[in-house]
Amino acid sequence: MSTTRSRTSDQVDVRGPRFAAWITTVVLVATLLLWPVSPVASVVVLSLQAAVFAVGAWRGPRSHPYGLIFARLAAPRLGTVSEKEPVAPLKFAQFVGLVFAVAGVVGFATGLGLLGLIATGLALVAAFLNAAFGICLGCRLHPLFARVRKNTSAPSPA
Repeated sequence: MSTTRSRTSDQVDVRGPRFAAWITTVVLVATLLLWPVSPVASVVVLSLQAAVFAVGAWRGPRSHPYGLIFARLAAPRLGTVSEKEPVAPLKFAQFVGLVFAVAGVVGFATGLGLLGLIATGLALVAAFLNAAFGICLGCRLHPLFARVRKNTSAPSPA
């Protein structure tokens, strides 16, 4: 495999993750609005979003449910791709979203509503920043965590 091809296959159209962030924003707002009316509905909706985050963290943006919607419905109607971004930071961002969603589900499901609200709210802020402004907080944290992981897995000098 050529270097150019491998570099291209590890990158995706930036519009896909932003599209996914808009859907995530809507789902997280719905979760917060449902909580006072039906905590059980909040748990269900947030659990489904956690599953979506898990797929994105594990399989990446090309297999992400919202990414598939983008690829099938939105991308064919848009112009050519002008900007791409790497997959690894996006997968890490989905993992961060998964952590917050799981914390939110645990909070809502165990009666710790404040934990659920805070965790869901933090995930919402991150999703909205990505959707509206293209600021991916998880992507920005990725290099730091990659560096820490590299330093902790490096063999110690003898």
